[in-house]
Amino acid sequence: MAGTFSQIYIQTVFAVKGRENLISKAWGKDLHKYISGIITGKGQKAIIVNGVEDHIHCFIGLKPSISVSDLMRDVKNNSSKFVNECGFIKGKFQWQEGFGAFSYSNSQVENVYNYILNQEAHHKKQTFKEEYERFLNEFNIEHKKEYLFEWFE
Repeated sequence: MAGTFSQIYIQTVFAVKGRENLISKAWGKDLHKYISGIITGKGQKAIIVNGVEDHIHCFIGLKPSISVSDLMRDVKNNSSKFVNECGFIKGKFQWQEGFGAFSYSNSQVENVYNYILNQEAHHKKQTFKEEYERFLNEFNIEHKKEYLFEWFE
């Protein structure tokens, strides 16, 4: 869109269906790169994609040419197809429905980048459920716990 200028930073978070620990270290980085490629292919800026066994964080420089929902639909559909076609797991790989999306200012980019970069160390201290609920509370997002991801504990 000529003449359109924006600076929109969005962190998205989404989980493996059933919150199973299916993303292994053996192929997780390949998945992160693939997701980054999807984001870039949609004309957006993939700042960092990282995660752990049961969920992924994407930090995106979002242009107004696509909605967050449409981008995440494409990321989740295409990345689950990638995992299944590569045969990384036995059975069918799927993401849970929904995602979290959180916006940041330019002054927060480095902190968010480092937070996502250090997911493995971070989750030695805090579960994904605790992390996700903290995000919702810090961003004052009204929610009902029964509509959050399926938590299998």
